[in-house]
Amino acid sequence: MDVISKLKHKTLRKKGISRSEALDLFIEGSNSPYAVIAAASEIREHFKGKNIILCGITNAKSGRCSEDCKFCAQSSHYPTQCQEYPMKKASELLSEAVSAQKNGAEFFSIVTSGRRIQTKKEWNTIFQTIERIRNLGIIPCASLGFLSEEQAILLRQTGLVRYHHNLETARSYFQNICTTHDYEENIATLRAAKSAGLQVCAGALIGMGEGISHRIELAQILRDLDVDSIPVNILTPVKGTPLDHIRPLPPMEILLTIAVYRFMLPDKDIKLCGGKEKNLRQLLPLGIIAGANSLMTGNYLTTAGRDSKLDHEMLADLGLTPTRELDICRCGEEKHAEDFNSPSSLDNPKDKRQSQKKNRHNL
Repeated sequence: MDVISKLKHKTLRKKGISRSEALDLFIEGSNSPYAVIAAASEIREHFKGKNIILCGITNAKSGRCSEDCKFCAQSSHYPTQCQEYPMKKASELLSEAVSAQKNGAEFFSIVTSGRRIQTKKEWNTIFQTIERIRNLGIIPCASLGFLSEEQAILLRQTGLVRYHHNLETARSYFQNICTTHDYEENIATLRAAKSAGLQVCAGALIGMGEGISHRIELAQILRDLDVDSIPVNILTPVKGTPLDHIRPLPPMEILLTIAVYRFMLPDKDIKLCGGKEKNLRQLLPLGIIAGANSLMTGNYLTTAGRDSKLDHEMLADLGLTPTRELDICRCGEEKHAEDFNSPSSLDNPKDKRQSQKKNRHNL
């Protein structure tokens, strides 16, 4: 039995491959990329079926970030042309959630720039928005920077289901990317969210000069943390940042990376996110075949995506089905409330809501 078949059968038994096996697989894939991609597709379908999850996001607060992440347009350390604005109003965020829902998004994430949420006013906006989004029937997520377990518990009690906090790269490569915070602070936030009962979304930004061994190291860390969803972003260099000179990854290397992640994380959601259109170009559908079972749809934080209709057309052409159809508004439904152990504030007794407000006051 060849290496690819051997590792595929091991993975199908729900035994994710080791780091050394993952490196062997990538090397084998350099010579036989389509064989690895086909095997990853079989693994994806075995664990995830033919359903594809679409996610939407909003840049709820933009720019002026104190951190020096070398890839980021929103860092205050670099002369980029990033638009800067304070926290959007809850009504505006809700409107964007409705649009994402109509575009077929199953999840909608509130993303804010900065190290963490600083003010009670910002927290109140976030709490109000989560409560109202949950009532729509779309699943609320958030990416708000560093988080304590107490804050994570309050978010879960408000109705948040999933918390997103990317690790971006391997622990051994992180100092090449960011120096204003430590890798362990990221790990602590993920553990706080998981301890509070939230689902956790954390993944990679590939193409920053790291090697495949770093990507494999990151996959092992994500597996050890037992994250629920792994977004894979591909660097789109931003003028003015230290990485604006980086040459793009070859599309086949991106596809092999996704495939290796499916072998290492067989039963997790792997989400194809920022940079997929520009970097994969005509090979974008192969990102799904290579193992992704989720897509970011619509626009990103500081760059434009593509029309969600194109994502739905692509999935139909592949014989796959989105978990939420395009242009179907299910306002008023709470379809997923029983699927996740995160209570909707609209279902809570009045005294419980008052208790939550009292706890929020202490933030």
